[in-house]
Amino acid sequence: MDNRMRIFPGGAQPVSSVSPFAVNEADQGVVETRPGNRQNPAGSQARELQVTGTAEVSYPADRASVRLSVGNSKATVNEVTSSVSRRLEYILQAVRQHGVKDDDVTVRKFLHRDEEVYHMNVEVTVTFSDFDKMEQACSVLLEKLDRSVSVGQPRFFHSADCLNRVRQSACVLAVENAQQKASRVSQLLGQSLGAPTLVREDETREWRSHEEDEEDEGGGGRQGQDATSTQAALLPRIPCVSASSRVSVYFRMRDGNRKKY
Repeated sequence: MDNRMRIFPGGAQPVSSVSPFAVNEADQGVVETRPGNRQNPAGSQARELQVTGTAEVSYPADRASVRLSVGNSKATVNEVTSSVSRRLEYILQAVRQHGVKDDDVTVRKFLHRDEEVYHMNVEVTVTFSDFDKMEQACSVLLEKLDRSVSVGQPRFFHSADCLNRVRQSACVLAVENAQQKASRVSQLLGQSLGAPTLVREDETREWRSHEEDEEDEGGGGRQGQDATSTQAALLPRIPCVSASSRVSVYFRMRDGNRKKY
């Protein structure tokens, strides 16, 4: 997919596309002024300013799934089904009361017999978008159902919409940084910044926080962690996804002292 956007004033023709590729985002930007190919109405040759802008953004995970399981064993099918169904209905009501929609809940049931005893197990997977409500719902279930319900550790992840926002925000912010840089350079040179003629995304990169953690562990990790930090590490961690972008933007430059008519 071509990430380059070209603006063609005056019926200019597009140029060939350039595909982005993943590289390190560490770049301070380049400023270049050069004569343009087209001339202004006064006959003098137009000048062009090229700048690069970089940006990096990070977003925490916006979704978490929790796996709940409940089961029982009885002498008859009706008894075990009735017993487990009551607990299942309580779980479903509890998560609905904490803002979870039915589309974010999946239920799996398994019934089997071992000699003369019937066993029924139910697994409920709930996806939360509000982490505070997730903690409240899990606490209620553990308190009311006690040992008859098993609540797993939350699994945090990024939704597709969140990932798109991360990528778009990095590119947009990089363009904004390039525009600010071009504006300051044009003022320094006594020029007036004109409209952009070309915006091109040159480099993109995306990574998750656990990748950095693995690199730290590979380098030997931290030394001398006390008991408090060890206990904190056992708590569920909310991962982040980061994205960086580098863009090149071309602007027309006009003489800042020229009168406008």
